Amino acid sequence: MKHIRNFCIIAHIDHGKSTLADRLLGATQTVTAREEKAQLLDNMDLERERGITIKSHAIQMEYTYQGQEYILNLIDTPGHVDFSYEVSRSIAACEGALLIVDAAQSIQAQTISNLYLALDNDLEIIPVLNKVDLPSANPEEVSDDIIDLLGCKLEDIIHASGKTGFGVENILAAIIEKIPPPKGIKDEPLQALIFDSHYNPFRGIEVIFRVVNGEIRKGQKIKFMATGKEYFADEVGTLKLNQVPKDVISTGDVGYLISGIKEAKEVKVGDTVTDAKTPTTNMITGFEDVKPMVFAGIYPVDTDDYEDLRSSMEKLQLNDASLVFLPESSAALGFGFRCGFLGMLHMEIIQERLEREFDMTVITTVPNVSYLAYTKKEPDVSFVINNPSDLPEPSKLDRVEEPFIKATIITKADYVGNVMSLCIEKRGQITNQTYLTTERVELNFDMPLAEIVFDFYDRLKTVSKGYASFDYHPIGMRQSKLVKLDVLLNAASVDALSALIHEDNAFHIGKKMCEKLRELIPRQQFDIPIQAAIGAKIIARETIKALRKDVTAKCYGGDISRKRKLLEKQKKGKKRMRLVGNVEIPQEAFMAVLKLND
Repeated sequence: MKHIRNFCIIAHIDHGKSTLADRLLGATQTVTAREEKAQLLDNMDLERERGITIKSHAIQMEYTYQGQEYILNLIDTPGHVDFSYEVSRSIAACEGALLIVDAAQSIQAQTISNLYLALDNDLEIIPVLNKVDLPSANPEEVSDDIIDLLGCKLEDIIHASGKTGFGVENILAAIIEKIPPPKGIKDEPLQALIFDSHYNPFRGIEVIFRVVNGEIRKGQKIKFMATGKEYFADEVGTLKLNQVPKDVISTGDVGYLISGIKEAKEVKVGDTVTDAKTPTTNMITGFEDVKPMVFAGIYPVDTDDYEDLRSSMEKLQLNDASLVFLPESSAALGFGFRCGFLGMLHMEIIQERLEREFDMTVITTVPNVSYLAYTKKEPDVSFVINNPSDLPEPSKLDRVEEPFIKATIITKADYVGNVMSLCIEKRGQITNQTYLTTERVELNFDMPLAEIVFDFYDRLKTVSKGYASFDYHPIGMRQSKLVKLDVLLNAASVDALSALIHEDNAFHIGKKMCEKLRELIPRQQFDIPIQAAIGAKIIARETIKALRKDVTAKCYGGDISRKRKLLEKQKKGKKRMRLVGNVEIPQEAFMAVLKLND
């Protein structure tokens, strides 16, 4: 056991985690030269296309150091704020972490937040200064920033380059010398922590776990403590690039387990696996349930595909434990699901994966966050509102509370003004401003979560020319003046386009929504009025003009009344058509509402 090291890699987006993981795999000869490719652990097409890590990936390496064989279990983690849940799961299964900082970009918001996650779990931190070979690298200044942040010594910081492989030997030596071996008692009853799971269509659910105490053997009868279900361990083994079956996985090691589980609900990430005959009495604690931040409806384009969509979502949930969904129905779209996501990027990724991996074409409604509403009848009893259509009528409503977050933005000093005006426009209140160096400023804001859901991150990158980094965490609910904005098409309300919006922005957003929909909805044979309304009050209107046939073409010369008669006849027909006409809303219209500033 003293020759095992479990560690993860944490950093901000694009600081070179996956590339450095490739170099570590190459240096330990875990992969052959033929198998090597860039971002080897990112096995999803989506990850490779976008150049981001979406899921944590575990892999085992063997390395000989000073004549001793060591087993190193590496978990590569995502850097984007939407996937910080993946990072927290990986950290729970480790004793140490490599904190990677880009020598050209220095410390950024996600670096700090992931570092705090690691420190909360008492992990040994090894600072690594990556990309030192870049012409724009500034290792001296960035080293000073790391020393200020961690309180470590200058000689503790390892200089490395993921591209050239420089410094990889030093990193491996530091992992073995500094990260403590796992603690655990081999003779105790089995106690293993599930920190990931995958769905394999041929073999059922593959559970990725870390043994805390005891050992797990092939064929052993095991029990999942959260669900109380019992299974046989058909196959256990370790994770190299491919799965390597073993007879036994001992204390401190990381491995996979296949037991023919088909039901997604029966595996919970963060659950404890134990022996069915002599179970352990205490579950592993400190594992938090995921809190979704953004809610949106996902509906099948064809209502008959509802059941297929349900099974696809369940399989996807296995692979991504942070997805939460409940059935709901909409007057406009039929049956579908109300889904909770960690952020907009997470929502985009889920939509893409449903289309690619499960061949499901879906419609996504306008995302929103969940609010608390209080009625005048019972001002002390709150109820949760995930869908704007659940909001009580204004006459019955006492008050509405919305979730607030504490946002940390680190940017260059030149862009402080732009960032501040963006945050104030989004109803943010500045709580703190700290100069980390003469060039870099950390700004703290209290902001409503609803304001950062749509396009905040993109606009932040625009106003700071890509230099601002952003991170947030929830700080509770606060009272707000919110109104429900409805969109009426041809005098019928479209519930999928309703949104809860702050009173001050309602008129402006309603006007923009109408203009945007006018561009996107195709013209029909009749006039289509598009209206934005708050309750019974219409606040904005646009009209899509009818496609008209020139009925007076055959009428040349003669009296004007003959032309008028034909036009009146056409007008009657259009009026009748408008009563029975059906307006189709294209999928782009639902998504365009989010990009009102474009």
